[in-house]
Amino acid sequence: MITTNPFSVLSETVPAIAMQTFVIVMALLVVAGTLIDIIHKKNVKYFFENAKKAKKSAKKILTTGEKTAVVIKTIAYDVATTSELGAGKRRVAHLLGMYGTILFWVGSVIMIFCYASVSSDTPSLWPIIWHVGAIMTVLGGFWFWFFLRVDVYSEAHPWYRIIKADLFVLALLASSTFGLTWSFLQSLNLGNRWDDKLFFFLFVLSNVVLFGGVYWSKFAHMFYKPGAAIQKNLAEADGSRDNLPPPANAPEKFGLGIKREAPKHY
Repeated sequence: MITTNPFSVLSETVPAIAMQTFVIVMALLVVAGTLIDIIHKKNVKYFFENAKKAKKSAKKILTTGEKTAVVIKTIAYDVATTSELGAGKRRVAHLLGMYGTILFWVGSVIMIFCYASVSSDTPSLWPIIWHVGAIMTVLGGFWFWFFLRVDVYSEAHPWYRIIKADLFVLALLASSTFGLTWSFLQSLNLGNRWDDKLFFFLFVLSNVVLFGGVYWSKFAHMFYKPGAAIQKNLAEADGSRDNLPPPANAPEKFGLGIKREAPKHY
């Protein structure tokens, strides 16, 4: 199973061009949903206006090299390692989900566009990447969903409480879970039985919800957060600090305070 390209087997009944068209349509849905989100919520407008305000209160003019260094450091540290979450289980779960999703999507695109035919000889690397990515996403996602969500971990809400903001993570988990199940059932060579066909349909449906629901989910945050992190670090570097006061430098006078226990109340 783990070394078999499920899309190559699928091409016996579904033409490769149909699979490729589906991927292109999903990508267009992401672009359209993100643009609508930008227009409606005016996030990009806020970033630009905030950057203009920060520039006026900057205490230092950054050179192109300094700006580039800040951007590279932000991407390599803040974005690539989700450093904002600090050390701990929450960060590990996010890293599993993030890198698992990247592997899952990259593996899907490569296998669908390069090896989605019965005659294709798919290098075993790509099916392994696809399956491992899906497994990482499932592990990190369900760990987060059942045990690490703020409203469950800190606010005592039940894990089955679902709100609109949960659409992204649930659709992502459904896509990975149904994809793995479909691949497993397909490897059993069940012939004309309904099992693998049902989970293939659910796999397709979950992807439609995932990529078609960008406007209603947190999908677009994947694009906003790196931009916000870069802007924040540039503001730190030029001294504008987003018009916020610098951290207090006074000695601690009031005992342990919130350090008595690990922060978990939000």
